[in-house]
Formats: sequence, structure tokens, C-alpha cells
Amino acid sequence: MLDEPDETVRPSRELGELIRLIQKGAIAQRLDAAHSLVAFGEVAAEALCAALLNEADDALRDAIAVSLARVGGRNVVIGVAPMLRSDDPAIRNIAVDILKELPHDVAPLMETLLADPDADVRILLVNVLGSLRHAKVEQWLIGVVDRDEHVNVVAAAIEALVEIGGAGARGALSRAADRFSHEPFIVFSAESALHHISSRA
Repeated sequence: MLDEPDETVRPSRELGELIRLIQKGAIAQRLDAAHSLVAFGEVAAEALCAALLNEADDALRDAIAVSLARVGGRNVVIGVAPMLRSDDPAIRNIAVDILKELPHDVAPLMETLLADPDADVRILLVNVLGSLRHAKVEQWLIGVVDRDEHVNVVAAAIEALVEIGGAGARGALSRAADRFSHEPFIVFSAESALHHISSRA
């Protein structure tokens, strides 16, 4: 979970000046800009996302990530979701952490995101779902188990259902074991998940 700074953030400069500083300022100026841009809300989302992708300093990346999570909103989700395709594993992990903090902003876009053609992106989204505090999480995971054609994506969704699945997931887990009967790991995982769910009932 991302740690938020305690101080109340107020705009100390005009938006354009803060964007310039977060792009080209010294480290202290970039840090100040990352905090101050929060006060501008979603208007600052694009600048913060661009800064995150261009920032090499780990502490500043974390500060920008916190600011993005605090801003929230559709624009942040749209800006952060493509980072799941980044070649930089640190950026991918930061994107996952930000999305986990924005359940109500991610929710309207989740089904579209889960249709991404890249299986690795879908696996990361399943990881987001595993920690997302939203009433539809189980429903989305069941949809992945029922419809995704990639064995590793389905395996990740089954693993998440072990922790949060209820009686409503039993049918999907049984169907997955049948659909992937040629994949012993899926069969084992589905049966294990069914056992865990039954033991909680």
C-alpha cells in the first residue's frame, strides 16, 4: 500500500510552473512539484504520469506514485494502466500499487482492461484484483476463470479466488478444471480452491 504524506497539500505555484519543475527541476524542486500538483486534481494527471515514466530517482518515483493515488479519477487510471506494459519492472509494480488504491476509479474500466491482448498485462490486473476493495472483485475473477484462454492468467485468477472466493465461484472453478483438463496444474489449483472455499462455508 502506498504511504501518503501527512501534510495538507496546497498549490504553491501555477500549474504550468509546477509541470515545468517536475520535468526539469532539481530533485528538491521535482519533489515539491509532485506534492503540489495534487491540489490541481485530475488536471495534473497527465503531467504526473509523464513525470513518473521519465523519473530515474526511486524516492521521487514513489512520491509521484503517492500523488497519483491521491489525485485518483478516470484520467489517472487511463494514464497508469498502459504502464503495466512497461519494460521496467519497477514501473509495472508501481502501476499495480496505484491501481490497487483506486477501486472505484478502476471499476468502470476493469472489464475493458481485462480484455487486453497481452497475457502478462492481464496477469498483473488479476494481481490488482486480488487486493482491490470492491464488491465486484469476485465477479471479475470468475469472468477471467470462465473466459480467458491463457493458462497462466486463469491460474492467477484461481489463486486469487482461493483467498476471496465464495460459493459463487464454485461453478467457475469446476468448469476451469474441465476446460483445462489437459493442464494438471489448473486441475490441481481449481480443486484446491474448491476445497478452501468449502472449508470456509
